[in-house]
Amino acid sequence: MTTEQIFESFNQLQVLIIGDVMLDSYIWGNVDRISPEAPVPIVSVKKRDYRLGGAANVALNVQALGARPVLCALVGEDDAGKKLIDILQSLSITTEGLVHSGTRPTTVKTRVIASQQHVVRVDEESDREADGEEERKLMAKITALLSQCDVVIFEDYDKGVINAAIIEQVVSLASQKGIPTVVDPKKRNFLSYKNVSLFKPNLKELREGLKVEVEAGNQMQVVNAVERVKEKLNTQGVMATLSEHGVYIDYADEKIKLPAHKREIADVSGAGDTVVAIASLCAALKLPGKTIAFLANLGGGLVCQHVGVVPVDKKELLQEALKTSF
Repeated sequence: MTTEQIFESFNQLQVLIIGDVMLDSYIWGNVDRISPEAPVPIVSVKKRDYRLGGAANVALNVQALGARPVLCALVGEDDAGKKLIDILQSLSITTEGLVHSGTRPTTVKTRVIASQQHVVRVDEESDREADGEEERKLMAKITALLSQCDVVIFEDYDKGVINAAIIEQVVSLASQKGIPTVVDPKKRNFLSYKNVSLFKPNLKELREGLKVEVEAGNQMQVVNAVERVKEKLNTQGVMATLSEHGVYIDYADEKIKLPAHKREIADVSGAGDTVVAIASLCAALKLPGKTIAFLANLGGGLVCQHVGVVPVDKKELLQEALKTSF
């Protein structure tokens, strides 16, 4: 399959995304003076905007790549939840898989950016695990929507939507239907993702999940850590993202290390969401590990050139892929 055919095939895919949705709030302004009340800058606000974050940003990246995202997540019955749903609907992303919760807030991350510098982030959230009723409603949505999808993404931010029971049930259902499962993990459920198709931790998640020291520049440590994860989870593959050291994938019968591309990094926020979106579409197409790592690594680097959380540009990614050898 040529690179152009791969990108064209993305348009035929439907992706089930299970995880923690967030609303990213941005306050943009300038700093001209220091507060007389404390040694902190005073930000003169010029504008505010809201963007999709967490699993919702993965959905946005999936859509940007041409596929159809279907989100299954918990949303609070609050103003932030309404705003998140309004944004999804304005972008023609279906909300049929969302479950409303009256007992937990919608996660909001507010970033204050002054003169292109990220000054501070304020988080409003709960990491309480979904209760029995919320879990039952989520599984009902997942069961109804799964058979329509070509790949499942677990987008886990440790905010309580995903637990071991949901993981086990979904992986079993997907396996029965021959649907690949791809994981963007965090610490709490790290070792619960048994029998998934592709597991995508970053360096911090590798260290916390295995409770071992792993240096990105130490190839042997990375290889050993990835092998341990693959063995513990009985997964088909593991792709570890290593920031400026690139990416290492152990998938099926391939073990490949790819370097990062040299870029002007403006903001790494949301890069992992882009990486897992690309990797999942590639896994749905049953592409080899080298192709998965190459395209995901390329896309993650491209979004880091922008301030704030933004989805990948499909045309830009295709152009970069065509002119870059791997």
